[in-house]
Amino acid sequence: MRAILTRLLAALFVLAIAGCGRTPLQEQQAYVFGTRVEVLVVGEDPELGRRAIAAVLREFDRLHRGYHAWQPSELTGLNAAIAAGKPARVTPEMADFIREAQAFARQGDYLFDPGIGRLIALWGFQSDEFAARLPAAADLDAWLAARPSIADLRIDGNTVTSRNRGVALDFGGYLKGVALDRAAAILRQQGIANALINIGGNVMALGSKEGKPWRVGIQHPRQPGPLATVALADGEAIGTSGDYQRFFELDGRRYAHLLDPRNGRPAGETQAVTVLIPAGPKAGTLSDAASKPIFVAGDAGWRDMARTMEIGLVLRVDRDGRLFVSEALRRRLDFIGEPPAMTVVP
Repeated sequence: MRAILTRLLAALFVLAIAGCGRTPLQEQQAYVFGTRVEVLVVGEDPELGRRAIAAVLREFDRLHRGYHAWQPSELTGLNAAIAAGKPARVTPEMADFIREAQAFARQGDYLFDPGIGRLIALWGFQSDEFAARLPAAADLDAWLAARPSIADLRIDGNTVTSRNRGVALDFGGYLKGVALDRAAAILRQQGIANALINIGGNVMALGSKEGKPWRVGIQHPRQPGPLATVALADGEAIGTSGDYQRFFELDGRRYAHLLDPRNGRPAGETQAVTVLIPAGPKAGTLSDAASKPIFVAGDAGWRDMARTMEIGLVLRVDRDGRLFVSEALRRRLDFIGEPPAMTVVP
């Protein structure tokens, strides 16, 4: 599984680096948020680039440690208080994250719901390694009967309470996007105008690559290498949710970490969804949060969900490998060789 992710990142950054031979390029990698992250900076001052990248990685590490869903953190402390039926005082940052995640969950009809941490744990995905084991049917039934959701949380100032003790927050489908926006802000504050930030396939571009747009690859969910490439303008972000990064297989069937809160099971009608978000103050956050409900919505609902989330640039690969792409994104894609068969939607 990590080998697939490594190939994805290698392919993406080969495309990004190509042609960067004249202006000095600084690059550093780390393993944070359960995935590999890379930061590229292009600039005339290598020392400035190294300092800026170090500042970004320190912020990534802080977020990772503070909001870890199963290792001791502020987040696990809050989840313990919720389970005990007690109010919990949180940092202003945590309170803001909960409010923002609630807003995204509401907009996505709660198909993206950071309050389903207990369900994620039942499926074994709150771990760096996944056992090929299904949760007990009785445990799933009990979770579905309780129907915990981030909507059950109430925030009064910086005090959090819950009307449902089954709520457990897991920011795994949200925090990578937040980190993209934080990284962009830090780089700009450090005087960096041209950079590319990649957190496990969620990518944000700053400026350009020696006057040319950064070009990144969109990973094929079942083949090595990119399905297509796309040029990113300054401040744009692209995010992909796929069933090929965190999953296990049992009896010939794939069970991915993207869970459907409606039935408590992995969403099975989609292989991958990619969204491209125009530049804006929350472009990175939206690139992470918006792809999830579109993925989970499946065959019947993905297009309506994209409209509801106001995502005009979207690509979806269904469970049979069929490709659907919005007309706006199709105009920006470049394919290597003959373009594959696809359905272009308004």
